Amino acid sequence: MEIVPISNPVTAPTDPARPHRRAAFAVVAAAVFVSNLDLFIVNVALPAMQRHFHGSSLATLSWVLNGYAIVFAALLVPAGRLADRIGHRRVFLAGLAVFTTASALCALAPAVGWLDAARVVQAAGAAALMPTSLALLLDATPPAERPGAIRAWASIGGIAAGLGPVLGGLLVEADWRWVFIANVPVGVAAIALGARVLPRLRGKENGPLPDLFGAGLLTAAIAALAVSLVKGDDWGWGSARVLGGLLAAALLSAWFLRRSARHRAPIVELPLLRVPSFAAANTAALLFTAAFAGMLLTSVLWCQQAWGYSALRTGLAIAPGPLLVPPVALGSAALVRRLGPGRLAALGTLLFAAGIGWWTTAIAVPPGYATELLPGMLLTGLGVGLTLPTLIGSAAAALPPTRFATGSAITTMARQVGAVVGVALTVSLIGTPHGPQAALDAFRRGWTAVIAAALLASAASLVLAAAQRRAAAR
Repeated sequence: MEIVPISNPVTAPTDPARPHRRAAFAVVAAAVFVSNLDLFIVNVALPAMQRHFHGSSLATLSWVLNGYAIVFAALLVPAGRLADRIGHRRVFLAGLAVFTTASALCALAPAVGWLDAARVVQAAGAAALMPTSLALLLDATPPAERPGAIRAWASIGGIAAGLGPVLGGLLVEADWRWVFIANVPVGVAAIALGARVLPRLRGKENGPLPDLFGAGLLTAAIAALAVSLVKGDDWGWGSARVLGGLLAAALLSAWFLRRSARHRAPIVELPLLRVPSFAAANTAALLFTAAFAGMLLTSVLWCQQAWGYSALRTGLAIAPGPLLVPPVALGSAALVRRLGPGRLAALGTLLFAAGIGWWTTAIAVPPGYATELLPGMLLTGLGVGLTLPTLIGSAAAALPPTRFATGSAITTMARQVGAVVGVALTVSLIGTPHGPQAALDAFRRGWTAVIAAALLASAASLVLAAAQRRAAAR
């Protein structure tokens, strides 16, 4: 389930009757839905893309996922701050227009390089529309109705997660390009309606511009890390290129942090990372999202490459896990009160690790979905539903309300970085196996890495629990 940050709305005078609030919600919901849907559909479409672009390796195609995640992570905070400055409606509609245009370019891409470039543009559009969506929705909703509007908005990501694999399978059955074409009519309709019904919010007239150079440094650092991980097996883990890439990632990260400490409008406000609960929650979210990204990619690849499932059958096979996430997330409030957020997140990560552990021992090359894949998928869905909303809520609760937007942006950024690392490590560990037994061994290596990331997230969640106890005792 994808939950994204918001920018603090700067409210202009509007009609108190709010005659267009339902239409405004429809516009926001459509935009958030298609941008979240892409996160799940593209995974299902990846094997079809590999067959279409003959000779393209999984490492090459992984940039269809990672290019999007890297740019989204780097531009999320600058886009939100730019919207604060010039107006949320303007940035939202511009982001939706860019996202829609880039979706069409993805569908028309004649080669993998063109597809990667279009995905980068698509991510830039998503980074502009996501931080502004809830701010617009809240301004179009009377105060008494805002809690319900927030719950409805938050559920959109869960619905996209549940429907994404199945819709992706249906679209890929026609052609993988339909994964992107489907965004175009939705985007065009949302832009046309949004121009009429979205509230006109005034931006701040003053204030520093966001640190775009810092965003570039962050992008380069994450990209250098991802390249080094993806190519580690091909180049050799001790080769000059891999070690040089890791060194470049470290140096660029240090430069980024130094710049963030001095800039008036940094991408990451470093004082927030000194809040123990916030730092622990974000560390756990990064590690757990790395595990989640690895789980999602390996399950798609195993179903289609090892078991020979179609894209539609793969989507149906994966769907039970994501479909569990929304009801578990909504129904876990009593457990949060009983166990505390940190311990509940630790429990969720352990259930997730148990699901992957089931796959490492139960899955074999002859297909056995009901006894092999399904139990693990249900356990991982349960784990995600308990863990991600809890960690995101803990990160937000650790900060004063005045820093909620910025803190939420940092949390989403951490999760995107985790997704990049998870995909890159998975691709490196799986490689290109030849033969059924080699494939099983390769996927078990990938699943072992996923388990390790989940266990590290569990440890970070226990650190979060300890920080929360200390904060409550003050």
